[in-house]
Amino acid sequence: MRVELASENAKGIVLASGSRIRRQLLQSAGISFTVEPADLDEGKIRDSLKTQPGGAGPDAVALALATAKAELISTEHKNAIVIGCDQTLYFDGKIFEKVKDLASARATLLSLRNNTHRLYTAVALIDEGNLIWSTVTHADLTMRDFSETFVDDYLARLGQGALESVGCYHLEGQGIQLFDKIEGDYFTVLGLPLLQLINELRQQKVLLT
Repeated sequence: MRVELASENAKGIVLASGSRIRRQLLQSAGISFTVEPADLDEGKIRDSLKTQPGGAGPDAVALALATAKAELISTEHKNAIVIGCDQTLYFDGKIFEKVKDLASARATLLSLRNNTHRLYTAVALIDEGNLIWSTVTHADLTMRDFSETFVDDYLARLGQGALESVGCYHLEGQGIQLFDKIEGDYFTVLGLPLLQLINELRQQKVLLT
């Protein structure tokens, strides 16, 4: 099934993310789009946000990065609405970032086990350089008290895939075994609050109502 655009003259949709799961979610919803991941220095943006009075919270960091990604790609797509996305994980007063290797993934999972953390997901829509809509949603996830042997086995099976998400888990797959309880929208955890996004695309007359 494919969701038709509102008209032949409707703007196209560009996903400014290389995320496998975000791409799959939009495809499964039948939405026609193209993918162009934004290549920007996220660390520089994060550092600039830290200089703000009181520092930026995890929700503000996620939104700033999502917006920056969409703005960058929008410069190359004048007749398209660009979707920018980002996630931040907040636990024990710290904003977590994606890790670079499996050893760091192991350390992250062990620090989160038997505790509840909050995952923020931000989405921004940019049209011809202008922010036309944004949202930040969150979910609270409680990891069970799993063993180190379980973590080692989990990472051995998941491999480099564990590095794709900030929490080192794939809720849509084997990562579900990490958790005792999840409070919040399923799509938020996957990285794209799909219902809100689709509703806004209808409001923008990009999709049929």
